[in-house]
Amino acid sequence: MLPNQLLAVLVLGVAFSWLVALSFFLYRTVRHYQKLTSGVSKGDLGSVLGKILNDLGVERKRIDEVVKGAEKIEKDGLSHIQKIGLVRFNPFAETGGNQSFVLAVLDGQDSGLIISSLHSRESTRIYAKPIKKGKTQEHQLSKEEAEAIKQARKQ
Repeated sequence: MLPNQLLAVLVLGVAFSWLVALSFFLYRTVRHYQKLTSGVSKGDLGSVLGKILNDLGVERKRIDEVVKGAEKIEKDGLSHIQKIGLVRFNPFAETGGNQSFVLAVLDGQDSGLIISSLHSRESTRIYAKPIKKGKTQEHQLSKEEAEAIKQARKQ
């Protein structure tokens, strides 16, 4: 074979390979376009993009509604019981065991109540104190009550 003929065959081979590659990419592009336009009556790209943008706007509104709902649930959840602290103790030397206790029941803002039970041989007394933001405005807290609040706040 002559060098000119070899060069011509080589050029034709490269041109054929180039045409095959371009045909492959064109086929993939046309197939992708057909997938995009399936389900659209007109079939032009403008209507497809319009439909996508319309759907995107609807979905954004739905996402905003979900976010608002989640924020409301989170805010409402702060007022539910979330933290509990329990301290058992023996306030009187004449009784055996730790039969007395303090129970702190708090919400997400450290507000709630303290229930104290003092047990003696003759009787059991129960007291309740309101708690607002981890403190009481009306009553003094005992060291056991303060410990129960501390335990509850750790949760």
